[in-house]
Amino acid sequence: MAAKRRSAREQHRQAVASYVAAGGEETVQRVITAVYAVTKRLDQWYTRQLADLDLTQGEWAVLSGLATARDECLTPSQLADATSVAPSSMTHRLDKMASRGLIERRPDPANRTRTLVSLTHDGWELFSHAIRESNVVESDTLRDLGDAERVELARLLEVVLTGLDEIGESPAAQRA
Repeated sequence: MAAKRRSAREQHRQAVASYVAAGGEETVQRVITAVYAVTKRLDQWYTRQLADLDLTQGEWAVLSGLATARDECLTPSQLADATSVAPSSMTHRLDKMASRGLIERRPDPANRTRTLVSLTHDGWELFSHAIRESNVVESDTLRDLGDAERVELARLLEVVLTGLDEIGESPAAQRA
């Protein structure tokens, strides 16, 4: 007989208990473990969504990087830096995306040795479609929170994000 799968809530309680038993502070572990669990579940859904859209994680990173740059074009080097890949890998990725009609590359008029990359109409449409699909799942994730609770949760997480910027690059650097 297969073991019954534990609920997300039960998995969370057990993980928190283990981390507290190992010396973690309970309130910290409750928050961090919950944020990690939500992120992990959403990442699993996003991975399936990207497969359905015939996109890799790297291609999605390019699409979202260009979409969030808005009217600004980016260079392949900027995209490589933003997505933490080697420039040669970015070139291959951009070749594939250009052949699918998702991005456009053109010479920089101010510096013809540089290439500028932007989304095509089809690239923007694919990005927009993915966001609309994701928004349904993300809204379902937050369905038990009222508008005021969502605003407060967003505000609190933004405070945490600001704190991350202040911590530095590594836990070891913080202790030094």
